[in-house]
Order: sequence, then structure tokens, then C-alpha cells
Amino acid sequence: MSNQHLLTEMSAKEVLEAYQPGAFFLASPRSTMLAEGIFAKVPEAEADSQLDTLPERVMRTLDQAKRSGIKHPIVAGAIPFDGTKASQLFVPRDVHLAESLLFMPITPEKPQRNTYDILPVPEPEGYMSGVEKGVFNITDGPLSKIVLSRTLLLTAEKDIDIHQAVKHLAQHNPHGYTFAADVTGTSETRKTLFGASPELLLSKTGTEIMSNPLAGSRPRSADPIEDQRRADELLASAKDLHEHAVVVAAVAAALKPFCRELDVLDKPSLIQTEAMWHLSTEVRGELSDPSTTSLELAIALHPTPAVCGTPTDAARKAIFDIEPFDRGFYTGMAGWCDAEGDGEWIIALRCAEAEARSLRLFAGAGIVAGSKPQDELDETSAKFRTMLRAMGLYQDDM
Repeated sequence: MSNQHLLTEMSAKEVLEAYQPGAFFLASPRSTMLAEGIFAKVPEAEADSQLDTLPERVMRTLDQAKRSGIKHPIVAGAIPFDGTKASQLFVPRDVHLAESLLFMPITPEKPQRNTYDILPVPEPEGYMSGVEKGVFNITDGPLSKIVLSRTLLLTAEKDIDIHQAVKHLAQHNPHGYTFAADVTGTSETRKTLFGASPELLLSKTGTEIMSNPLAGSRPRSADPIEDQRRADELLASAKDLHEHAVVVAAVAAALKPFCRELDVLDKPSLIQTEAMWHLSTEVRGELSDPSTTSLELAIALHPTPAVCGTPTDAARKAIFDIEPFDRGFYTGMAGWCDAEGDGEWIIALRCAEAEARSLRLFAGAGIVAGSKPQDELDETSAKFRTMLRAMGLYQDDM
């Protein structure tokens, strides 16, 4: 028997300081959450597809937690890109909630002192070859878009300080979603997924839902005039506006069957992170059935064209054929859901998996007709540098 405590007397900064690997952490523009201590884990499905029965298994686990004395149970954790792979979700013993980190000044952390060996997977030439295959599948095949990614495997002299890296990310990403989830699974050592995603997949409060798809981006500039020029260029780009419209239409089509009202703005707006400008559209709706859970809705959206491609099934198959690694939880989702179905799920972007002295970073780019392999390689390289700097791990020789 256990009692779960919902603690609100902690400040957002104290919640961030209290995070340690093994717990679940999520800082959003609205709140800061820390879920720690494992009361129960959501069991795996016996069938090949793990996603099909995941909402049922989650609600069953939450019901069992309630009957065992947990007053306000939630499940929290991460769900992989590949629906045949197992999720890592658990019912925590304690949940700490606080206000947004936007209002809590954080003292800048010093960069981590560590030395790394770096192995790109695939090698740059291999990634550019993959982009060429993706373009071929667009010009002579069934695809209109495919998102292809690559990884950097960093092996360090000493263990990665995940707590410090998460603090760095929270400081650099106050308007986005900083997250950390234990994804150890069958690994012999603890494995942590953490990152700073700009993108909300789905949130639900009562009958109200919101999704915030992003597609189309430009890197920021330190020069204010050039930075504004890039923002204006993005907002006027026919190519980026079309790519964005495809993603928004896919999100609206997936949510419409669940809603009696769905509001989609006609034109996107711009949002900014420290490193990027993004085209953004908020999609808001009111559910027809209040019992529909945030997890069911997130699964209906997963994966969006922004992380997979169009059409989805063909793009996913091509990704499995072209990428020489398992994405794991990258471009999956991280978040939480309670017994009433309320919750918040974000797309696992701008992230890494840490295991002892190893750190695997992910970065991807959207490939469309006319995409140039060198440009896509440069985009992923820039994302890696930005992520390493935001994590406090950047070194000049990387």
C-alpha cells in the first residue's frame, strides 16, 4: 500500500534541482513536473503491436494503483517511434508540481568537463547517400516527404552528468518542453532519454484538447536585423508554408473524429527557440466523448508528417530501410496521463540517450523533392552543435 502525494509547495527551481536520473521530468511553458519512485510499471503487450492496446493497459494500471491506495495516480514516461517496440511508462509514488520555469531565474551552469570520442552513425557520406535514396523515393516513388535522421555516439572518459545537462537544457529552453525519462528497459545500466523539444503533440484538460504542430524552420542569427530577415523569409516561403500546411492538415484529420468542435487557424504564426524560428499552428478542439484519453489522442497522431513523412506508412517503411540504426525513443513521445485521461505529450525531438559514459544524440531533416544531400547534412550538423551547447557539452573541436 502507498499514498501518492501531489506536492505544490516546491518552486519550479526546486523541482528542477530535485530531478535525478530514474525519475520523470517535464518542464513546459505552463508548469514543471517531477514524478519519482516507481509504484508500478505498465506491462508490455503480448502481441507484436505495442501501441494498439497501450491505452487499455495504462488505464488498467491506473485503476489498480487507485485500488491500492494511490489517490491521484498518473502514468509517465516515454513511447518509442516504432509501434512494435515496448514503451517505458510507470506509475510514480510521488508527483511534484510547480509553476513554469519561465518565472524562475536559473543560475547559468558551467560546461561539463569531459573528453569525448565521437562516432557518427551513419558516416556523413552514408547520410547523404540516404538523402539521395529519399529523394528518389519522392521523384520516382510513393512519397511526397520523408524525414531522415542520423546519430552521434559520444563516448566519454567519465559518466555523463545527466542532472547538469537537464538543468542546462531547461535554462536554454524556457519557452519549450524540457524532458527526461528513464528508458532503461532490459539494459544492464540505466538509460535516460532527455532533451528540449519545441513541439507539443497533444494536451487534454477535461474535454478541451490542443496540439501545436511545427513544420518549416530557419536557424536564428545573433544579428537582430538578419534574424528578423530570416523570420520574415520563413513566413513568406511557399515551400515551408506548404510543408507546414500538410502537417497541420494531417493533425486536424486525425483529431476530427474525436471532436465535436475543432478550430484550426488559417495561417501559421512564428515561434522562436534559442536556435530556431518555426512555423506554428495551434489546433484546438472539444471532445465528443470526455472519456477519450490524452494517450489515445496522442497515439492517433503518432507519427506526424513532421517526424516521419507523407504518406505515413510508406515513409515509415522507407525510414526503416534507409536509416542504419534503431531510432528508439527519438521522434516518439514523452509525457503523462492521469486516471481521468488528462495529460500532456510532447514529441521527443532535440534529444539524446545517455547510458553511463555514452551519449547518443539524434538529429533529422525533412526531405522533399529537390532536397540537396549536403544541405541536409549541414542542417543536422548545426542541430548537433546547438544541442551539445544547450546541454553544456559543447567543445570547439566538435
